[in-house]
Amino acid sequence: MSTNPNRELEVFDNPQPERDYTIRIQVPEFTCLCPKTGQPDFAELTLEYIPDQLCVELKSLKLYAWSFREQGAFHEDVTNLIHQDLVAAIAPRFMRLTATFNVRGGIYTTVVVEHRADGWVPPVPVTLP
Repeated sequence: MSTNPNRELEVFDNPQPERDYTIRIQVPEFTCLCPKTGQPDFAELTLEYIPDQLCVELKSLKLYAWSFREQGAFHEDVTNLIHQDLVAAIAPRFMRLTATFNVRGGIYTTVVVEHRADGWVPPVPVTLP
């Protein structure tokens, strides 16, 4: 596997495809560039997904995220693009990507994107006394 930034997401077989379980991944050092000023934008990405047949490999995800550091992108666009690429790579039952951007000009931005596979019904939450 390369150690240079790139847009190739590697995957592996879900070791427990018969059950719903949640994978949570935090990427605390995401950067891209403001398309207006060229200044860096910093964000924390939180990826939550319920895999179907495939899972995303973490080093490839790190290199994928790193590939945006020199790209100008609006927060809304880059979050949707990352989400779209991840859904295309692993076709999860459910995926939520939350991008929490640091303050810029006194304004914080959080963008949340979700995907649900056709026919997938979330399990009923268990409430304990």
